[in-house]
Amino acid sequence: MDRSITARRVATLAGDFDRSPAYAGLADTLVLLVGDGRIPPGTRLPSERELTEALGVSRTTVTRAYAAVRDAGYAEARRGSGTYTRLPGGPTRAHDRALLPRASDRDAIDLNCAAPCAPPQLAAAYAEAATRLPAYLGGHGYFPAGLPELQAAVAATYDARGLPTDPAQVMITPGALAGVAVVAQALVERGDRVLVESPGYPNAAERLRHAGGRLVTTDVDPDGWDLDATAARIRQAAPRVAYLVPDFQNPTGLLMSDAERERYAAELRRHHVVPIVDETHALLALDGGEAPRAFGAFDRDAFSVGSTSKAFWGGLRVGWVRAPADQLDRLTQARVTLDLGVPVMEQLVVQHLLEDPGPALADTRARLRERRDALVAALGRELPEWRFRVPDGGLSLWCELPGPGRGLGLAVTEEAEREGVIVAPGPVFAPDGGLDRFVRIPFTRRVDELETAVGALARAWAQVHERRPGGRRPTGRVMVA
Repeated sequence: MDRSITARRVATLAGDFDRSPAYAGLADTLVLLVGDGRIPPGTRLPSERELTEALGVSRTTVTRAYAAVRDAGYAEARRGSGTYTRLPGGPTRAHDRALLPRASDRDAIDLNCAAPCAPPQLAAAYAEAATRLPAYLGGHGYFPAGLPELQAAVAATYDARGLPTDPAQVMITPGALAGVAVVAQALVERGDRVLVESPGYPNAAERLRHAGGRLVTTDVDPDGWDLDATAARIRQAAPRVAYLVPDFQNPTGLLMSDAERERYAAELRRHHVVPIVDETHALLALDGGEAPRAFGAFDRDAFSVGSTSKAFWGGLRVGWVRAPADQLDRLTQARVTLDLGVPVMEQLVVQHLLEDPGPALADTRARLRERRDALVAALGRELPEWRFRVPDGGLSLWCELPGPGRGLGLAVTEEAEREGVIVAPGPVFAPDGGLDRFVRIPFTRRVDELETAVGALARAWAQVHERRPGGRRPTGRVMVA
């Protein structure tokens, strides 16, 4: 069924758009709003008269803006009905077939990937980067360590988080996972034990395994880290490297306190374990409060991995490694066996965003906070028996399903797919198996999609919660974030 949007809502979303000329600024803003899903495809836009009054512009401005949006392929006129938003190429434009590989997935609500859409400031950042690009075209374009300007900008973010950093300690990589791969290539030798979290980010665990590491796990409870158990595991397993996510951990959303970081770091140092610290979610605090210091402030041997994928946009594919000063040559030698650098254009985009990250981060956090609260409310209405902790940041809820029986999470996710919702079961996040009474639900989709998804999950749960499903294997979907 087609939906509509009021002129007042469009005016709120458009904000203070560029008015030189006004029609072009309004058209660019509308294209961005449709492209990132804040005005969904198939939405009837307000009449020209209504939008003229709401924005305080001329009728000609709105008429020309609507025409430009139609010419760009993001809207269409329906005779006698109005102007409706659309996506060029149809709905499949928004889907990556590697992530949604099945014919039935085309119209599914994909909650398998915990990644937000871009903030509205991103398009302007690309435009600004394009003006800076010509200065680099006279050279070869390879920057294995990254553009010096971006290295400095990333170093400044660590300075602000209590970890003084020389720009030369920063290596720019094509995403955080690529950063993990570089560090693994440098540190891990075949047969080395590597401590990873359970539940934890599966792609990083697999990357460390592929580097030759023998994975040993330490449990992360739904309510926090058991550091006594972790210390015992370190003494028992004697790992060479530990991979941890102290900032809004994926999938639990937990945030490690300063005191916990200090204790954990001391235990790693005592047993000569090198930490690889994934800080991909560090900028996603949704409820304010003082942020803890970067983990590396407590352990000078830490390799810190960051990314723009969650704070800004996954399509940027820009991440970094902050390395100990005496490890830079080793890291560089490992890096050139994997890739030769990140595209200059995207590095310039990120440099521009980091010059003044506040507006983009505020937009992303506000959107995620609204969606988190809507998801929590919907689960409370539809699935009050499901247990979860509301995180102060991050991207998802880690839900525990009640009742007896094994394989509940897998059974629910299989049934949910029949209802048109794709969600990841707990075993995907368990390197040693188990966690089959959990599911992860990201709050990165629109509120209406989250509410629809929860309704589908409730129907799926009604089908399976009184069965005693046997253990199954995860369905093998590609996990990205």
